[in-house]
Amino acid sequence: MRNDRLGDLMLAYPTFLLLKQALPQTLIHALVPGYTSEMARCCRGVDSVLLDPGPHARQYEQMELLRQLRKERYDAILSLYSTLRVGALAFLARIPYRLAPATKLAQLFYNKRLVQRRSRSAKPEYEYNLELGLKLLSDFGVTLSSLPEPPFLQFPLAEIASLRRDFCRLHGISDDSLLVFVHPGSGGSAKNLSVEQFATRACSLRSTRDFTIVITAGPGEEANAVRLQQLLKSQRAVVHVSRQGIERFAKHIQFADLFISGSTGPLHVAGALDRPTAAFYTRRRSATCLRWRTLNREERRLAFMPPQHAAEDDMNAIDLVRAAQRISARFLQS
Repeated sequence: MRNDRLGDLMLAYPTFLLLKQALPQTLIHALVPGYTSEMARCCRGVDSVLLDPGPHARQYEQMELLRQLRKERYDAILSLYSTLRVGALAFLARIPYRLAPATKLAQLFYNKRLVQRRSRSAKPEYEYNLELGLKLLSDFGVTLSSLPEPPFLQFPLAEIASLRRDFCRLHGISDDSLLVFVHPGSGGSAKNLSVEQFATRACSLRSTRDFTIVITAGPGEEANAVRLQQLLKSQRAVVHVSRQGIERFAKHIQFADLFISGSTGPLHVAGALDRPTAAFYTRRRSATCLRWRTLNREERRLAFMPPQHAAEDDMNAIDLVRAAQRISARFLQS
């Protein structure tokens, strides 16, 4: 179970893949909200998706989920994000093995628990998730010789190459131009840079090759994308609004040469795809670049936070010109 936001689901991918690698004959179902179900179905470690109606759903919808849990006769449930509601449903469904982090009141409904103290944010979220997966395997007497490695998500390369060609033709972009995706939107779980700050950073990028800035936006984020395009008068920039679902957007992200954003769901999609990323985080303990580290390889990611002398949420304190120089040197200058 990982029934919260898109980024949280993407950081559960290694655990799904871990379980499938260790238990190839076992059916693994993902319990997720409808919003993230597309990306759950894209995971190679997931055989089927079960929809969680959410905490505000009507009672009959909660009872329908309980009915489905009972019908499937699950041997185990692994809760990567523990909630009182789903813990109670798992208990009432009589699932014999119920594992969750040993936090909050919800742990009372689980007969297997793992002390993690996630609030300390001492390691990346995906490592906390993997710990739970390894605990489950250990309890069932299963050992692994290796952990899954990036990329954790990948679409067929021929399909992506064709999609990129169509995209470039639509926007009049040369086939050999680098595509720098900039995503100014935010799901609201972490403080983000302003549109003006995104513009400052984008205008400071330098490359030894021709590059085009692709400003991406989801539904309801169009205004900020257009505003950013207007501010980038000296740069070649196009706007791409994702209106065909998260999976389609993820396929576009796979052909990005660089993905720049705040700490948001699409950033973690890019990380799972092992695309180069540059991300901006607060220094707040629950939202640091360590806790929400992306899944791409170390050499493919950069992260920036406010300096120690500034307030932990003061995104204005980040030296954006210096950040752009580091991004350019790492990813745009061959």
